[in-house]
Amino acid sequence: MNTVIEAQGLTKTYAQGEAAMRALDEVTLEMRTGELMLLVGPSGSGKTTLLSIMGCILRPSSGTLRVMGQDVSRLRERDLPAIRREHIGFIFQAFNLFPTLSVLQNVALALDLKGVTGRRARDRAAELLDQVGLGAKLGAYPASLSGGQQQRVAIARALAGNPSVILADEPTAALDSIGGRSVMDLLKTLAREHGRAVAIVTHDSRMLGYADRLVKMEDGRIVADETHRRGRAVVDVETFEGAVA
Repeated sequence: MNTVIEAQGLTKTYAQGEAAMRALDEVTLEMRTGELMLLVGPSGSGKTTLLSIMGCILRPSSGTLRVMGQDVSRLRERDLPAIRREHIGFIFQAFNLFPTLSVLQNVALALDLKGVTGRRARDRAAELLDQVGLGAKLGAYPASLSGGQQQRVAIARALAGNPSVILADEPTAALDSIGGRSVMDLLKTLAREHGRAVAIVTHDSRMLGYADRLVKMEDGRIVADETHRRGRAVVDVETFEGAVA
């Protein structure tokens, strides 16, 4: 496995003086190709802040972040969108689809923002939707789809730039068990068969069996980083539920 994201001593502090709140405290972490990693911990433990910094949405207060070997922690703000477009795909709990656009148009719009336009964008969008099992739904609108199907559209959109890294924040929280398993099966396939590095923030214990790594956070720090064996988790469900309580 190759390292695609390397975080060294990341700290994030909000406000200053007596009001200062340290959301991350000297976090060091790597993401590797072909690996599905779960970030777990109680609310306020720093999971989403860490995900946002790894995705070049937030800047760390201190520390170093490398994406594909490039130190991005000190880049100018105007240079960060190019890093996101080239290397990173985002998936969120709220699917964030445009309700007045068809499934095909939603994905084609993401491609347009990445410089792929017209017929090329529509053809590529159709390929991506077929890849996530929605090739028969190109003309459908989000309101006509189940939650799981809408999240699959969001995944297809995240894949628009062929990213090496996929970052997902609670992608199954709004889904029932069938939709959640469907989405996790897809994310697992993207990691293990297509070589993506996938990191998922979650409170959903149903996802445990999909993980290659379980990273537990508390009070802005990583307190455990445990590897799972393919097909058999090293950490049991009680440990997971304790981590997210």
